[in-house]
Amino acid sequence: MPFYMFQGRYTAAALKAMVDNPQDREAGARPLVEAVGGKLHHFFFSFGSEDVVAIIEAPDDKAMAAGSLAIGASGAFSGGATTKLMTANEAMAAMTAAQTASASYKPATG
Repeated sequence: MPFYMFQGRYTAAALKAMVDNPQDREAGARPLVEAVGGKLHHFFFSFGSEDVVAIIEAPDDKAMAAGSLAIGASGAFSGGATTKLMTANEAMAAMTAAQTASASYKPATG
């Protein structure tokens, strides 16, 4: 199954709710990931522009998109992004395929 990185920013209201009532958001996220057939490998709170980063394994892009849409529709996040990840072996296969593709590409000339 492919891996994805989800990064998200909580709304001010969601952050206030967690400060007023500390809670394990990894435990909250896990059932949603599992509902789309995925596995939540890691869930981190982070510094910077994103509040959370999750590493998720999902059956395919459609399943991951469904999970991302469900999270977005919850109203708990003000923004975020999902990035599809590749293993080193997958990247090497892409590099090999790029060798073939680049041999047939003719760039525009001035």
